[in-house]
Amino acid sequence: MSTPSATEAPPKETGSGIVLVVKPQGWTSHQVVGRLRRLLGTRKVGHAGTLDPMATGLLIVGVNRATRLLGHLAGHDKTYLATIRLGQSSTTDDAEGELSEAVDASGLTAEEVEDSMAPLRGLIEQVPSSVSAIKVDGKRAYALAREGAEVELKSRQVEVTRFEVTGRRREGQFLDLDVVVDCSSGTYIRALARDLGRALGVGGHLTMLRRTRIGGFELPEPAPDLEAEHAPPVTPMGEVARRSFPYVTVTDEQARALGYGQRVRSQIAATTAALSKDGELIALLEPDPEAGWAKPLAVLASSARPEGNH
Repeated sequence: MSTPSATEAPPKETGSGIVLVVKPQGWTSHQVVGRLRRLLGTRKVGHAGTLDPMATGLLIVGVNRATRLLGHLAGHDKTYLATIRLGQSSTTDDAEGELSEAVDASGLTAEEVEDSMAPLRGLIEQVPSSVSAIKVDGKRAYALAREGAEVELKSRQVEVTRFEVTGRRREGQFLDLDVVVDCSSGTYIRALARDLGRALGVGGHLTMLRRTRIGGFELPEPAPDLEAEHAPPVTPMGEVARRSFPYVTVTDEQARALGYGQRVRSQIAATTAALSKDGELIALLEPDPEAGWAKPLAVLASSARPEGNH
């Protein structure tokens, strides 16, 4: 797939919401954002949860005011399909890195693989890949790794609720495993491949990665065509909130108070979307220290200060 042209004239600016994109292989997440800026006619475009150029699949793109939702959406759990090649490790834990000398993994049994996968499920301590986007002393780990620096990242707790083999193939001395992974935000599938290979003593790395779900959003059908000349559909913020968070409907008076950043009376236990009577997303709420109250975590209404109340 070709990359977008920088000479296209932008169309009329669109509203606020999200676009569900199926990122093609070879595109960076930043290239997807650049293309949608041109198609949608606005600079206020961002994405939730970077996908490496090698990876494909679901990328949530926020438009205009919805860019303020992206950090909250990126924190939801995710589903991935992947192929792990056992018998060879990689400096990047995927097929784009420098590969080690091959080790014969063709004789590994299903039982041996399962025994090594089991400890990688549940709440685990995972060391991210050295080419992750995590910052070390103000610089991205992948940038340091490309400069030849030794990158040592601290382990972090993540949750892997599903890590299952859906297919296996012998490719010469390699064993390729097709897997499905359900996991918390912050889980590195490349690290799962690396750690499984280490546990089996043969090395392992990813050869394919596709994200199929983020929270309540799955791969769209049909997928928006990034090379089309028309703008893709934008899902309104109210619908995004209903699919992503618990929600409450607030009164007009409460909506005005939230627009000013004031707390309102509401019994909530976690991050909750506040919707107006007509379904507009007013704010994200979090419980206030005083019982029975909620305070705005992010104000997202189209006008934070309604007319007549300036």
